[in-house]
Amino acid sequence: MTTAHEFKLSGVALPRDAAAMLGEICEHFVEHAEVQRRDDLALLKSKAGTAEIRIQDRKLLIELSCPSEQALQMSRTMLAEHLFYFAGDDPFELTWSDPAALAVLPNIHEVTVVSAEDVTPHMRRVKFACDDVTPFIGGDMHVRLLVPPKGRTPVWPGLRADGRVAWSEGEDELLVRVYTIRTVDIEMRELWIDFLQHPASGIKTPGADFARDAAPGQQVALLGPGGGNLPVAQFILLAGDESALPAIARIAEEVPASTRLQAIIEVADETEEQTLSSAGSLNVRWLHRRHYADGARSVLLEEAKQAVAATEGESFVWFACEKEDVRAMRTFLKARRHDRKSMYVAWYWEREAD
Repeated sequence: MTTAHEFKLSGVALPRDAAAMLGEICEHFVEHAEVQRRDDLALLKSKAGTAEIRIQDRKLLIELSCPSEQALQMSRTMLAEHLFYFAGDDPFELTWSDPAALAVLPNIHEVTVVSAEDVTPHMRRVKFACDDVTPFIGGDMHVRLLVPPKGRTPVWPGLRADGRVAWSEGEDELLVRVYTIRTVDIEMRELWIDFLQHPASGIKTPGADFARDAAPGQQVALLGPGGGNLPVAQFILLAGDESALPAIARIAEEVPASTRLQAIIEVADETEEQTLSSAGSLNVRWLHRRHYADGARSVLLEEAKQAVAATEGESFVWFACEKEDVRAMRTFLKARRHDRKSMYVAWYWEREAD
């Protein structure tokens, strides 16, 4: 990221509790940007640019500065979406010095299903043809999958004046889910996404259903990429469950040969294990829930904490799984004063209340 930014935008947010919302912003974006907080001022820095957010007169004053127009629009959208999410059902207003007016988002990539296959009994891989895979090489790994209703011409989203995504509605409503790009095949110009096929549980799984029924030639789109940077370190500890397995596998495949990796991965049983490859030195340990004692919880968390404690010297800790376990890991790493720049700790799903 350059230090001289040419594209700037100002915004004003009116939340119910400005201090609480600023705290939410800092807690969430610490996994996606360098966050500096001092009293009523927060500064978020990433390769996309900077966001300065200040509390004044019970408002949040926002200043965005980015190296390109596209980065500016994407930064506005990401921040707007999160602010409205943090507000929940509380009254909330967001205005910008230059209202958004894009008919179609700049980072939408139309792709076509090439094939679909089962990697394990509960992991299905869908391969997509993409004219330009360049934006997906290195860097961010996450995308939003946009699936239009069958038999209808896709109506891709644009922007609202407040910066949020203007999603199509009614008969044109899209299925939208977040996934990790498992592999970028540059030669074939393909993107691979692995979909966890959830065992029967009575809950709706539209993303998994799409992967189950995906047919060659089907037209969908990917919005992004954004979030989930590839870590760079001499030693990386990777720990996660099935939801994080695609990201763990991609990280292992893309690190330099000089990297040492230790992976702790929790899956249902032996049939869900996958062969992981890496140019680096990789040690993998699988945890099988089927063999846990009755009532056992947070086994992955405890194993990962022990691995962190046993690690000598500097290391990058990458941990992704259930929300409460992720929060516990953050607390654990904070108590150890682990360098914030040397960790990625993010929740990929939330356990239902007992």
